[in-house]
Amino acid sequence: MSNMSKAVTLIGVPLEEGSGQQGAAMGPAALRIAGVWKALSSLGYGVSDQGDLKPQPATDLPTHENAHNLSTVGAMVRALEQATFEAAASGSVPVILGGDHSLSMGSVSGMARHAAVLGRPLFVVWLDAHADFNTPDTSPSGNLHGMPVAFFCGQAEFAPILPANRPFVDPRRVYQVGIRSVDDHEREQIQASGVVVFDMRAVDELGMAAIMRSILAKVEAENGLLHVSLDVDFMDPDIAPGVGTTVPGGATFREAHLIMEMLHDSGLVSSLDLVELNPFLDDRGKSARILVELTASLFGRRVLDRLTRPA
Repeated sequence: MSNMSKAVTLIGVPLEEGSGQQGAAMGPAALRIAGVWKALSSLGYGVSDQGDLKPQPATDLPTHENAHNLSTVGAMVRALEQATFEAAASGSVPVILGGDHSLSMGSVSGMARHAAVLGRPLFVVWLDAHADFNTPDTSPSGNLHGMPVAFFCGQAEFAPILPANRPFVDPRRVYQVGIRSVDDHEREQIQASGVVVFDMRAVDELGMAAIMRSILAKVEAENGLLHVSLDVDFMDPDIAPGVGTTVPGGATFREAHLIMEMLHDSGLVSSLDLVELNPFLDDRGKSARILVELTASLFGRRVLDRLTRPA
């Protein structure tokens, strides 16, 4: 990510059907209004905005009593998997403007396909309050935004959303940071799978910098591609209230920026999700602006470059 001439592709995903509530579909528009294109362009990147994906519902997907809105979410996952793969294959960095977190079933799967073509492993840094490792058999809600990690790790094949022989992500290459809300059955699945979890207690005890150094060292050692998935609820709701799944005790403003700065310095990041922004629940665009600022940090904006905003 240190190559300032690298191209960036913005892909809007106005998806809320995976979350069980309305509002996240407005996320891509809010991120554009908050200036995500301008922030990246000002850093020297060539930015292409592909607009919003608008697939028709997938009529071949069955109704599933504990996987709600499967036809709508499944169609978006298919469209995003292809769009993400094509953007990455063209040499661009896909930046996904969400939309609820079920979209990561598509974005991560697209990057897994791209990594397989290159013969390199894909790693995922999952910045979230939730582990999102449920399946329809374990989910207490049936909302698909709680299942993407299990899905792209190949442990939630409950419907033919994507080809069964597609590349999966090795759970041992998934690093979840900031976790603080996990269902009981989900916890058992995570432990059995090998997903590496740094919950907020680990953040408090080890420090965010040490955690990120350990993750980045492993990605670099295997010459991996790195996908970053950033959920608004990763941060404390006092900082970023515009999300429907708030959990107290999240990351601070500086911890979030430190992660992004270290990711940029590593030069390892290949793709980015910005998810679960619900402008209807936000405070005058506060959360959208923070996501744009964090994106700018990931792409190289330095502390000394930031302007002071009026109080």
